[in-house]
Parts: sequence; structure tokens; C-alpha cells
Amino acid sequence: MTNQLRRASVSIPSNIAEGAARKGDKELLYFINVAIGSVSEIETQLLIAVRLKYIKGDNTIFESAAEVRKLLLGFRNYLNKKE
Repeated sequence: MTNQLRRASVSIPSNIAEGAARKGDKELLYFINVAIGSVSEIETQLLIAVRLKYIKGDNTIFESAAEVRKLLLGFRNYLNKKE
């Protein structure tokens, strides 16, 4: 589970960087959506960790994941309106 969380966490900025290096907003949008998927994966893994009692549910990491999701959704909405 730890390795999966690490991979998903690294995937977020990596996909943003890869999308930003592409030639257009359409490709950037694709990679932003992949990054949003990685945030969802992290949130799911954290919920599983709570249910298995590996971590407590009041952990601030949930708030951090939600904040990253909001930022990515806002960026995606901005790019969609720009088109």
C-alpha cells in the first residue's frame, strides 16, 4: 500500500509536467485528468488504510489531498473555458 501511495503521489506532478511540455492545451488537459485520477487513487488508498486501522481518519493528509484535487479541478476548468 505504501508503494502504491508513493507512485500515485509522484504521478501527480509528473503528469502536470509532462502535459505542460506538450504542444497544446488539449494534451495538457489529458494529463491534468490523469493527475486527478491519481488524486482519486490516493484518496481511495487512504480510506482503505483508515478502514484497516493503519492510520486515523482525522489525519491532515485527507485535507491535503482534497486541496490538490480542488486546485487540479480549477486548472482543468480554466483550460476548458479557454478553448
